Amino acid sequence: MSWHTTWRDIECQLVEGILTVKLNRAARMNAFTVNMAEELIQTFQQASEDDAVKAVVITGDGKAFCAGMDLEGEGQANVFGLDESLQPTLQDMNERIDDPIFVKGVRDTGGRVVLAMFDCKKPLIAAINGVAVGVGATLTLPCDVRLASTRSRFGFVFGKIGIVPDACASWFLPRVVGLPKALEWTLSGEIFDAQVALQAGLVSRLCEPDQLLAEASKVAASFTTARSPVSVALIRQMMYRNAAADHPMQAHKVESLGIFYTSMSDGKEGVKAFLEKRNPNYQTLASDMPNFYPWWD
Repeated sequence: MSWHTTWRDIECQLVEGILTVKLNRAARMNAFTVNMAEELIQTFQQASEDDAVKAVVITGDGKAFCAGMDLEGEGQANVFGLDESLQPTLQDMNERIDDPIFVKGVRDTGGRVVLAMFDCKKPLIAAINGVAVGVGATLTLPCDVRLASTRSRFGFVFGKIGIVPDACASWFLPRVVGLPKALEWTLSGEIFDAQVALQAGLVSRLCEPDQLLAEASKVAASFTTARSPVSVALIRQMMYRNAAADHPMQAHKVESLGIFYTSMSDGKEGVKAFLEKRNPNYQTLASDMPNFYPWWD
């Protein structure tokens, strides 16, 4: 597919294997909408399967990354686009999670985006160019690396408007910064600056605004240049999913299958290239994964 395109709320551009996804509502500080969610879900699903895409960088247009949900809405009775005529239960969520009525009327839109990001086979890098609050902050959590502008600010402000964290943040945020800090930030709803985010481990480095995207591209290239796409995809999913397993035996099972199959394909080329002191020439594609993938289904 062509990635050099502007949708209604996002813009995508593919350069040398790195897909830059830009939230494209600068006039509204890239505030999140239901339509933006649908565009992002489709983008991450397609990027996962497109072998031309090696890594994804997500950023915002203008001075903000994302100022949270657009609380003025898009003409819906419910600002989050939810169907207030329904009365869902946890049993419904367990049994009807993929029911179109529940997908559109009950499920958190930010969570649906984040799950598409979580399932993606490609490395994800957030280039946080400005304010990132609410879903603008939680949207960055499934990224493998978060870089931030020195001018960025963050806030998990859900409690201030009487709701709860979205976008699977109660799963991701404690894993990123630890439970005490996750509780402090979500209960207080405080806005904090880039230096605080760096010290807490929410972001891995700070960049001057004019260097942010270049640095994000360098990180993306370091994950994908002379790398096996299958190895990269497996490593990413193994780290997230095995870290949440109940016992290391689960990791052992998956790692054993991973080693078994990669050692017969790109692993042979990788070892040969290492011994011959040259760059490897990998032939496998992320669209052709080993037969045990996805092991969590």
